[in-house]
Amino acid sequence: MGSGESTTRRVSFGLDEDDRVRILRGVKLSEDVLQRMRNASADPRPPVNNKENLGQQTRTSSTSDPQSPKTQTRTTFPDTKEELRKRYEQQQAIIQEELARIARKEREAARQDITRAVQRERVQTRQESEKAKQLGKQLDKKEAELKALEAFYKEQITQLEKKNEERFKMSAEQFHTAATRSEANIKPRNVEPVCSNLQAQILNCYRENREQTLQCSDLAREYMQCINAAKKRQQLSLSALNGKGEFRQHLREENYTLAAAHISPTVSVGYITFFGGHPICYLGL
Repeated sequence: MGSGESTTRRVSFGLDEDDRVRILRGVKLSEDVLQRMRNASADPRPPVNNKENLGQQTRTSSTSDPQSPKTQTRTTFPDTKEELRKRYEQQQAIIQEELARIARKEREAARQDITRAVQRERVQTRQESEKAKQLGKQLDKKEAELKALEAFYKEQITQLEKKNEERFKMSAEQFHTAATRSEANIKPRNVEPVCSNLQAQILNCYRENREQTLQCSDLAREYMQCINAAKKRQQLSLSALNGKGEFRQHLREENYTLAAAHISPTVSVGYITFFGGHPICYLGL
């Protein structure tokens, strides 16, 4: 200060509690100084001639000595303001550079995240594609196995059908052969109705006497006697065959059926079958 020569100094500034730049190396600037700095930066004064400067310096020098330090302080204030402006610009440049660095870092981090996400998505897509290919191969393999099983079972069914057809033909041939042999061994026998005259008379009697069937009792008795006589003759013939050893063959081959009338108001025909010498009568009432 005073008459000493002004020297450049490094100053630092910061933000106060109101977010305003007003701190220089630990010294808090007044509001008046800040206002003058704003006015000087907003509306710079035009340069003054050298003569006027010399006159102003002469007038200031003619003043009393106690005021010379204030004048010296006022003359050095523009240098301080210029240094503040440069420092502010430097700080702004540093801040801008720091912001740009942070932005670049964030962009780089975002780019890396996107790159990792894309790579992860590609890996996942590749894995899904490989899995789909593997599943497709397994499906093709299963389809081939099913087709092979289908062909195998079709062949088995065809062979079974052929075997069944051959067995059916063989069984049919065996049946026809056995039937032919049986027909050749069994002799045909004629069967004639027994007591056919009495049977016709009984039928006519029942037709004529539907409400008085007892009038036909005599004919019915004669008819039963005739049947019993035929039965005795059959037993005698079977006994004769038994004596010759032909009884069993006769029982297997012969089944005599005698026609007989039912003793009933409704006229119908029954049958009396002789089997093994015992008559089996079917009478409908």
